[in-house]
Amino acid sequence: MSKDLLKILTCGSVDDGKSTLLGRILFDSKNVFSDQLHATENESKKYGTQGKNTDLALLVDGLQAEREQGITIDVAYRYFKSKKRKFIVADCPGHEQYTRNMATGASNSDLAIILVDAKKGLLDQTKRHSFIVSLLGIKQVIIAVNKMDKVKFNKKYFSKIKEDYLIFSKKLKFKKINFIPISALRGDNIYIKSKKISWYKGGSLMNILDNTDILNENSNDFRLPVQWVNRPKSNFRGYSGLISSGRVNKGMEVLISPSDKIAKIKKILGPSGYINEAKKGQSVTVLLNKEIDISRGDCISSKINPITASDQFTANIIWMDKSPLISNHLYTIKFTASSATAQITKLNYKFGSNLNSRGAKKLDLNDIGYCNILISKKITFDSYSKHSKTGSFILIDKITNHTVGAGVVDFAIKGKGNIFWQTTKINKNIRSSNNSQKPCVIWFTGLSGSGKSTVSDLVENKLQEMGKKTYLLDGNNVRHGLNKDLGFTDKDRIENIRRVSEVSKLMVDAGLIVLVSFISPFRSDRDIARAMLDKNEFIEVFVDTSLKVCEKRDPKGLYKKARTGKLKNFTGISSKYEKPINPEIILKGDSQKPEMLSNQIIRFLKENDKI
Repeated sequence: MSKDLLKILTCGSVDDGKSTLLGRILFDSKNVFSDQLHATENESKKYGTQGKNTDLALLVDGLQAEREQGITIDVAYRYFKSKKRKFIVADCPGHEQYTRNMATGASNSDLAIILVDAKKGLLDQTKRHSFIVSLLGIKQVIIAVNKMDKVKFNKKYFSKIKEDYLIFSKKLKFKKINFIPISALRGDNIYIKSKKISWYKGGSLMNILDNTDILNENSNDFRLPVQWVNRPKSNFRGYSGLISSGRVNKGMEVLISPSDKIAKIKKILGPSGYINEAKKGQSVTVLLNKEIDISRGDCISSKINPITASDQFTANIIWMDKSPLISNHLYTIKFTASSATAQITKLNYKFGSNLNSRGAKKLDLNDIGYCNILISKKITFDSYSKHSKTGSFILIDKITNHTVGAGVVDFAIKGKGNIFWQTTKINKNIRSSNNSQKPCVIWFTGLSGSGKSTVSDLVENKLQEMGKKTYLLDGNNVRHGLNKDLGFTDKDRIENIRRVSEVSKLMVDAGLIVLVSFISPFRSDRDIARAMLDKNEFIEVFVDTSLKVCEKRDPKGLYKKARTGKLKNFTGISSKYEKPINPEIILKGDSQKPEMLSNQIIRFLKENDKI
């Protein structure tokens, strides 16, 4: 009979002995090859921390940097087996700066072993890891109180940690918590029960692991995220994917999301041919009894308890990038088989080490926050607590293409359900035709003093002389009215540009050529403005004037005030400016006069059939 598989996560604060524990398990269970053990014995002489003895931690600390520093940096996966079952263990780093690595290991585990140093007790990082373990849906944990030999196997250290953890864990969603005193270094209570800890009445660690029930998700709701529309020939249309939850059978009634169309399963095709039924974990192609427009990213789910389709939801996010998460920035969001543009509309709060929530304007590397997210289109997902596979996502930076965050969905926001766009008879195309022009936004960005206002004013004059319908939105003028309630913090700057972007979009809908002259320091905010418009309607103009020249001009005396500390959050001095990466137009403000720069823009508009 085949053995079942238990996926384990080991975590805890740095130097709590995670790698030593795993090395001990591998050694005692005879899951180490002789050549591996021989290599570890040799490496122990150079990198080991146990004197002349073999350092078993080196069996799993694979990176050179880890061996030299004596810490775990990457997530190390190891396989071993007992007489009863098979195991895969993810050995995760303890340092706070590697929290993102730990989250990766937790996302696919059934049980977590959280190590605690008997002498140090509960630390902030132990609590942080416990929170992430709970957040990512692990319901069973073993609190392994390690290094009991360092406290002479005194029961009071174990009892105090158990008492403190039970109080702390009331805020978490664990179904079962086991506590066990161990010495990973000496092997006490690891593979067999230790005689040195006679006061402990429970079984050894391996005994607990062998007899732990594997808790699967309670829900049997059918979920098939469509990964591929399978059309090998004209009379065959199937929808392929991996069943992430539940089971499906021939004749079953299903709902297609986000279109909300209902159909029946006509046929199910598996790797070896047609089958009558399929379940979670199987890759299949299903055929429906009717023609429905389905594409990659859609989901076929049970009609009784269907997947959610929405463009707004709340989520917990673990931030994984050195650049912070700031509200209203745009990211690419990816679920199982679907992707879209996402905007963090609100950062509600972030979590402290004791799981206390506090207000925040941003998330830094390894922070965990609770956010509202708006997506560019309806997308299918579940609450993570209900379906982990369809309730998790990643965020990707649109510029660097780096994965910057990982999140789990809490619930959908359906507040917009009663708000609809009112369609009118007169639309943008008619207004544009009446104005005899192609509407667009010409977005000027650059440092204060770069020449944006001067050049944009000249361009509008030239367009007016050509009979074009225009409007110029200047940063200073808008702050006298629409945005007079905003300051100059990063959050206020983002809101400043968001409002202007919305106004610009309405003016383009009116058929106008809109000139926007704002410092707009953040690249992602300008990306938001671009994303609001149709293709080729956004023209980014970077007025590339050096800080040295801008300071020399200093028409309003702002740089002087900023240098003396009288003006806070000033772009280029105490607040950053992010240059455009691929603007449509670059103007050399250092070397060319405004008249020449304005002519450059007019030429671009003519050459690209804008005017």
